Amino acid sequence: MSDEAATFRFIDLFAGLGGFHVALQELGGEGVFAAEWDATLNALYKDNFDITPWGDVNDLEDETTIAREVPEHDVLTAGFPCQPFSKAGEQLGFSHTLQGKLFFKVLAILKEKRPRRFILENVPNILRHQNGETLATIRKELEDLGYTVDVHKFSPHEFGVPQIRERAYFVGSLDGLEGFQWPTPARPKTDISSVLDKKAKPARAIPAQTLQAIDMWDDFLRRAPEGLKLPSFPIWSMEFRATYPYEEATPAAIWKELGPRDLDNALGSFGFELKGLTKDAQYELLPSHARRPADLKFPAWKQAFIRQNRQFYWTNQRWLDPWLDQWKPWTFPSSLQKFEWNVQGGGRRIDEYVLQVRASGIRVKRTSTAPSLIAMTHTQVPILGKDIVGVRRYMTPAECAALQSLGSISLPEGDLRAYKALGNAVNADVVRAIAKPLLRGLDRSAVASEGPQRAAA
Repeated sequence: MSDEAATFRFIDLFAGLGGFHVALQELGGEGVFAAEWDATLNALYKDNFDITPWGDVNDLEDETTIAREVPEHDVLTAGFPCQPFSKAGEQLGFSHTLQGKLFFKVLAILKEKRPRRFILENVPNILRHQNGETLATIRKELEDLGYTVDVHKFSPHEFGVPQIRERAYFVGSLDGLEGFQWPTPARPKTDISSVLDKKAKPARAIPAQTLQAIDMWDDFLRRAPEGLKLPSFPIWSMEFRATYPYEEATPAAIWKELGPRDLDNALGSFGFELKGLTKDAQYELLPSHARRPADLKFPAWKQAFIRQNRQFYWTNQRWLDPWLDQWKPWTFPSSLQKFEWNVQGGGRRIDEYVLQVRASGIRVKRTSTAPSLIAMTHTQVPILGKDIVGVRRYMTPAECAALQSLGSISLPEGDLRAYKALGNAVNADVVRAIAKPLLRGLDRSAVASEGPQRAAA
């Protein structure tokens, strides 16, 4: 897009695959600068948008460098790294030595270049991180630069995209936000079929052990009596037949105070005997959630899950025992021994649904939405049941790109790299819905005549 045709100019920090670029270009904007430290994504951004991104934003080390290297622009966008604030990580926040401080680099660019608007994106946990102190810091730092700031959470499924992936969006304006209104989600009915290519070939094979575990849980569904309501709590099959203490004491507390002999009358995972075994041998026969040395008392939620699973087993022992004996779930990794049935009232055939392998178990969801794309691990890519596309397979990178509303942009070569990048991407449809009212009244000619203004010292 030529400079004359563009209605505003924008920059794209921590650009990734360019979700902000896709959205703002569709609204008539011209990208004039991007920054992306990953070499593969940096080169791909050039291919997709004809801009060679800056590498590491940390190399914009002072006001002089920023003034020289970053062009004048009207809108700054940044999906600054979310890992320091994510519940999936250590939640180190701004104390994260590498990534947590990158927000302050965004501040430095805002201070030097003074764009009239900005849009920032991060995980929703940033709003609660450190009891709200992180949010208060972000607001204060931005407001001290003269911006009026607001924040809201949105998910793509609220805008007709079949993915639940809530994110926090910060908007700011040097002209105030009196006329700005957040978009009102229509929450239309969605289905994953809208992004699927039924002729697509699998990008990679599902591991044989994962397929066997899916068959195991499908058989679990078939064996369950027709009138039985399946648990809404996570099913932990390793608690079936187990009797080790979990309420008044824990294995770790007993080992510490009394030694392994005090567990001689208890049964470990799946009812394995602990009698006469050493502490190390007992450790191997207990669930991973019950054997950490620091767990001298289990939290209430864990006690509840253990209690519910044992009660479920004793109530349904007649059909669960044959299932256990046939499938031997103890031969599977812990994540495959657990099951989350999020389809209450639905048909009990696992291939009708979308699956996701998580540390918390195999999660089964209706086809109305896909699970949230995750950047942390490729093993969590959604799996489509056989009844959906004719074969059990992972969603392809192109299908996942559609979940992020990225159109037909080129993706990294190799499905694992593509999945990781897509899990980090911002959803272009959500950004466009937010940006459209935010950019109303943005007069580029007026901005150009004013030139950049420094924030008050």
